[in-house]
Amino acid sequence: MPRPIILLTNDDGIHAKGLAHLSEIMESIGDVYVFAPDREQSAVGHGVSLRKPLRVTPVKEKWHMVDGTPTDCVMLAVRDLLGVKPSLIIAGINAGANLGDDVTYSGTVAGAFEGMLLGVPSFSISIVSHEPENFESAGIFAVKLARYILKYGLPADTMLNVNVPDLPYSELKGVAITKMGRRNYQDEIIKRYDPRGQIYYWIGGAQPTHIQEAGTDFEAIEQNQISITPLQRDFTNHSALSYFYDPRIEL
Repeated sequence: MPRPIILLTNDDGIHAKGLAHLSEIMESIGDVYVFAPDREQSAVGHGVSLRKPLRVTPVKEKWHMVDGTPTDCVMLAVRDLLGVKPSLIIAGINAGANLGDDVTYSGTVAGAFEGMLLGVPSFSISIVSHEPENFESAGIFAVKLARYILKYGLPADTMLNVNVPDLPYSELKGVAITKMGRRNYQDEIIKRYDPRGQIYYWIGGAQPTHIQEAGTDFEAIEQNQISITPLQRDFTNHSALSYFYDPRIEL
């Protein structure tokens, strides 16, 4: 029986430790191909490079570096360069959490979301530290989840966003299926001047907090659980549709 083809991408760039670890451990269950950005692409969201050509550089066997976004990487691989539809797409292992509203900014999540749009079972996986010490924990769970998805599949138009506490695997307190929490972002626009007197801006600020709410990805992480949040293709607020049936609203 042929081994499944597993496509990997990320937003930390092709030289990221999390990607290397994920590739190594996924070789135990499939033929792994990597298409990843040539540099960090954090917070690029679901960006697609429509106004510039893309260059793909082979790095080593089955590894390809793309001068574009995670979404570019997945599109190029699935629509053309792989030559075959992969069995599974995984984005990660990201250094840093993608919890709550972070998913709207995350290039990691976008890579998996693009996979879902292309009809491939997909998940993103992040470890909840910007300087992780336990990539092994996320890798072990990624293999378990990959085996499950390869056997049972995923619901239509659904991807999974996974977050793993930065702990040894033996210290994790299980798995929780969660809903998205909500962030309190505290961004500031910082105005500065360059040596020629021209204005430039940094978007910065304190670390975001979150709203305490039962059943969320934040709660799971606080309890040292792995969080799995199903995300869907349909962004429609169905409960709001009836509001616009109001006959008083006219063109």
